[in-house]
Amino acid sequence: MTEMQKRQFSEVSPQMDDVTAQCALQDLAHYLYRFYGKKVILLLDEYDTPMQEAYVYGYWKEFTSFIRSMFNFAFKTNPYLERAVMTGITRVSKESVFSDLNNLNVVTTTSEEYETCFGFTEQEVFASLDTFGLNEYKNQVKEWYDGFVFGKRRDIYNLWSITNFLDKKKFDAYWAATSSNSLVSRLIQTASSEIKEQMELLLQNKEIVVHFDEQIIFEQLDQNENAIWSLLLASGYLKAVEVEYRGLLREKWYHLQITNLVTMGMFMMMFRGWFDVSNSVYNRFVNALLGGNVREMNAYKNEVALATFSNFDSGTHPSSKSQPERFYHGFMLGLLVELRDRYQVKSNRESGYGRYDVMLIPRNVAENAMILEFKVFDVEEEYSLQDTVKSALRQIEEKQYDTELLEAGISKNRIHHYGFAFEGKKVLIDGQ
Repeated sequence: MTEMQKRQFSEVSPQMDDVTAQCALQDLAHYLYRFYGKKVILLLDEYDTPMQEAYVYGYWKEFTSFIRSMFNFAFKTNPYLERAVMTGITRVSKESVFSDLNNLNVVTTTSEEYETCFGFTEQEVFASLDTFGLNEYKNQVKEWYDGFVFGKRRDIYNLWSITNFLDKKKFDAYWAATSSNSLVSRLIQTASSEIKEQMELLLQNKEIVVHFDEQIIFEQLDQNENAIWSLLLASGYLKAVEVEYRGLLREKWYHLQITNLVTMGMFMMMFRGWFDVSNSVYNRFVNALLGGNVREMNAYKNEVALATFSNFDSGTHPSSKSQPERFYHGFMLGLLVELRDRYQVKSNRESGYGRYDVMLIPRNVAENAMILEFKVFDVEEEYSLQDTVKSALRQIEEKQYDTELLEAGISKNRIHHYGFAFEGKKVLIDGQ
């Protein structure tokens, strides 16, 4: 090595300047090539994790400026590179930090290429369970860890989850515990009511059909809400049970479901986390709701609403009008998490002569059913929040939202009505 090369080598440290860091991988490839007489293979795993962190925590421009130069030196202009493999959960061919790179072969979850290489097949998993004397757990293992779809293969299991289960012989969310959900949580949290309604359907083990571009551009995440589906699909939280081609342009429409029990648990923990600031208050509020105690509901309501508004009102276009809607849908997702074992939670469905906001149908015939209606104070039509909440209760009666419950055999005296009235960050609740 020349004196200059020795100096460059010694300067590689946590305190190095940007230029030294950007050139370091190409320099290392050069040294290896000279020593072994072979070009190097460069493997870069989870390349997009720092991209997500930069986007979430507000240093995106600084990061992309640095990483673009580093990738240019390491991949494009590196004469000592044989080939490179990069893995991550976001597709890169449109991403600005890769604009200098060409001839990329991009493989996504819907590609048939390498479709068996991203996890264990069911045949491999069941053979391993037999070897470890755990064959009686096959059905449970399938429920917990199966569900990943790559190309046309629908029996792919997560590697980390299976190896940990074979080692520890107990069920746990091994893979979910190793992943960062900060970007996903932020995007869902600040998304529109339509996105949250689709999340409600997914939490009820239902399928949604959506159109999106698998190529994610981070700078457009705030403008293109459908990017959340691409991110959730690529990261394994959702699976595409079918890809449908529509129209002359053969646009892709994806039939999505939650992947398995582990990913269901991940979503539930995420939605619970939204109420961490006032978690105990939220739980007391839900208990008051279930107990029919309107006085206690009003005692806790503003603390819950304020915490929720603070979280959800950081969206692209926050406004006083959007606050109640964000509260309502955040509240809905929380109810789905907390009450799914006791109630069937429905939202925005037809019953009688209209569409109710929330309906809680008890799984135990001894418990009461509930209908919740949300209304925003209208200064042109009402004098106070009391008028608004009465209007919400009157709408439940006039539109005969009880119809669905009555047809299900639930008696009128076991159906409780609650009206929620909003004015800015103030909430008033009444019931009958």
